[in-house]
Amino acid sequence: MKLTHALLGEHGVLYALLDQLGSGALKRAGSDAWIASLQMLEAALISHAQLEDTLLFPELAKHGLEQGPLPVMRAEHTEIERLLAAALVAPAPALAADLVAGMVELTLEHFHKEEQVLFPMAEQLLGETLLLELGARWAEQRDVHVAR
Repeated sequence: MKLTHALLGEHGVLYALLDQLGSGALKRAGSDAWIASLQMLEAALISHAQLEDTLLFPELAKHGLEQGPLPVMRAEHTEIERLLAAALVAPAPALAADLVAGMVELTLEHFHKEEQVLFPMAEQLLGETLLLELGARWAEQRDVHVAR
């Protein structure tokens, strides 16, 4: 499996988590279940971003993208993490809900950029052989077995 396909698959799961967390957020903000959902999303998003940062971005940097989209993508990863962390310690449920709403909006915009620009660029620049190799490394790090 190509790395880009694996990352897109992760987006699918993350979309479901974002939707679940965001629906009725203000009513549930601060509840134990909401906090547990937020912590699960935080772990999933950070793990996803780390895989992009360690597997995909270094290869794209070799093609001159360090001066283009990569700094923006890294900055968005940092901001998403900051918003999540702030929401978890927010002193009031309304503030937590606002922080989560901002995080969800930024994450959706970020995923759109990846899906519409970055991943197609990776397909073009890196080629199938390297993307398959990176996909195997993704599977190893995720501890999943992908049939070839």
